[in-house]
Order: sequence, then C-alpha cells, then structure tokens
Amino acid sequence: MYAIVEIAGQQFKVAKDQKVFVHRLKEEEGKKVSFHNVLLLEDGKDITIGAPAIDGAAVEATVVKHLKGDKVIVFKKKRRKGYQKKNGHRQYLTEILIESIVAKGAKKVEAKKEAAPKKEAPKAKVEAKKEAPKAAPAKKAAPAAKKETSKATADLSKSTVAELKEMAKAKGIEGISSMKKADLIAALSK
Repeated sequence: MYAIVEIAGQQFKVAKDQKVFVHRLKEEEGKKVSFHNVLLLEDGKDITIGAPAIDGAAVEATVVKHLKGDKVIVFKKKRRKGYQKKNGHRQYLTEILIESIVAKGAKKVEAKKEAAPKKEAPKAKVEAKKEAPKAAPAKKAAPAAKKETSKATADLSKSTVAELKEMAKAKGIEGISSMKKADLIAALSK
C-alpha cells in the first residue's frame, strides 16, 4: 500500500515504514505528525484519486530528527567580464518515519471559528444604517430640501458602488451598468 501525500508544499510517494526527508517541520523530534492532504491511495488492487484530496484519508508519521542537507554550490560567472560569485547552500530538513496510512476515518484538527462572527458584525452595522436612514424635520420647504439632498448625498457617498447600483435598481433607474459612482449618486438624489 502506498500513498501520494503533500508534505510542507511538496508531494511524496510514501509507504509504511519508509523514511522521508522533507522541508523542516515545526514539530519536535519524537512527536507524531499526521498529514491530511492525501492525493492518491493504492492498496494492492484499488487506486483512489482525490479531487484534489481524499476525504478522511491521512498519513501518520513520527519526526525522527532535524538536520541539514548536503551543500549545494551555486556558481555564477559572466565570461570575459571578470564576474564570478560562489555561494553555498544547505537546506534545513526533517527526517520522518511513515507509521501508517489511514484510508478512511481520519479526523482533521479544525481551526477556531471565532473569526467568523467578527466578519459578520460590520455587515450587520451597514445593514442597520441602510434600514434606518435619518430624516431631517422639514420646517421650511426650500432650505429643508437642500439640507436633505446634501445629507442624502453625504450618506450615498459613504456607500459602495455595488450598494448604489442595488438602490438604483430598486428605484428603476436604467443604464446603471455604465455609470460611475458620482453619476449614480446624482441619479439617486433626484
């Protein structure tokens, strides 16, 4: 039985009791690690291909040790220019031992879902502002109308183009797809 799994941004073909060198992992030596991004599973006769990953499949491994790879020489030269650079590089690696390949029933560790309510809160405030526009009391006919239009234009300038287009659709204004924000505000304030 073997699997193709994505580990630290690279794809590896792994089998049980195999040692693999991968890019450096954060886990300490001796800790167990599970990888849930399994792209292909083969168990003797059946081959399962994920789209893009197989749900419930996992590869469990143990971190054996952290090390540095062999030195790679990086040599740059431009002929007839007197330019030469020589650098070396040693990649940080982690050696892992594949313990088992689980075909189904592996549980993923879920991220915290506290960030979702924070995103919904500003939308609720925007919707509340849309539903309850402030109306100015009309004492005099002409000056009150100018104040209302200036306040309405100020409120409209705070809203996005998409919101303005929705308001224009509701009022039945035609040709809104080619209008810019200023044109939409002018059409809505009439």
